[in-house]
Amino acid sequence: MTRDAREADRLPPPRPRRAGRFVPRYPRRYGRFALRLASLAAALGAWQLLTGLDVDLWLRFSQFPTVADVARAFADRLSGPDYWTDLGDSLTRILTGFLLAAVLGVATGVLVARSRLAEDLLGPLVEVIRPIPAIALVPVAILLLPSDEQGIVFITFTAAFFPVLVSTRHAVRALTPVWEEAVRTMGAGRLRILGSVVLPGALPGIFGGLSVGLGVSWICVISAEMISGQYGVGYRTWQDYTIVNYPGVFVGMVTIGVLGWITSTAVEILGRRLTRWLPRTSYVPGARAPRRISVAPTAVPAAPATEKEVPHDQLV
Repeated sequence: MTRDAREADRLPPPRPRRAGRFVPRYPRRYGRFALRLASLAAALGAWQLLTGLDVDLWLRFSQFPTVADVARAFADRLSGPDYWTDLGDSLTRILTGFLLAAVLGVATGVLVARSRLAEDLLGPLVEVIRPIPAIALVPVAILLLPSDEQGIVFITFTAAFFPVLVSTRHAVRALTPVWEEAVRTMGAGRLRILGSVVLPGALPGIFGGLSVGLGVSWICVISAEMISGQYGVGYRTWQDYTIVNYPGVFVGMVTIGVLGWITSTAVEILGRRLTRWLPRTSYVPGARAPRRISVAPTAVPAAPATEKEVPHDQLV
């Protein structure tokens, strides 16, 4: 590498041009964090402005509580023991049902994708039950299970089971057959192929199903708590609605949103850690862009000049 190329490599990359003007580069890590806070603050400010001025332009913001009312209700709820009891009950239900769905959904998805017998036995049953909304199974859970607590866990499990199963089945079937054939030629058995090829190759699809299943589980567990639960964030939110305590309703909504965001982020981080070996061809939140390396073009040496052959009959 020449001296000019080394000096050019130390300089920051030039900003890209588009239509004769500079396109600003995306801000760095702290700039992105500030941008996210600014978007959240702008949304809260618009909420406070519309509700504080009682704006009624088709949407009746005068019926909404203000941000200050919700903040005061949230502070009062945090100081009492009921909020933390509801939080613990909801987290226990969601984690129990989701973990059961993750284990059984992945196992069933791999079994259906790898075995024709399992597909013939379980496939029709899965396709018949899968379109039924999990919240519609609340009467079945009440009649089948001895307690409401077990019924809510059953609803949560059902909500997450089918997305995990379907995504695992499609991910396993989409694997390249060359990988399995290569491992089989080296003498690997079924368990070795399952552990070294099938499960690692299907991990991106599996975690996609886990993210979807977790979101559906939160929807269904809150609905189940509203219908037949005792304690829990959904139960408390419904109670606030029945007594016309709208700031308390919004406290429950904010709590559900924050809990869903935390659990989804945890699943996403776990998925990135377990699939670290995969090439990152698209945008990954929090990942650093690869360093741009400029290589100076090297001159191609010219071919040595050779004497032109002259026929013997033209020699003097």
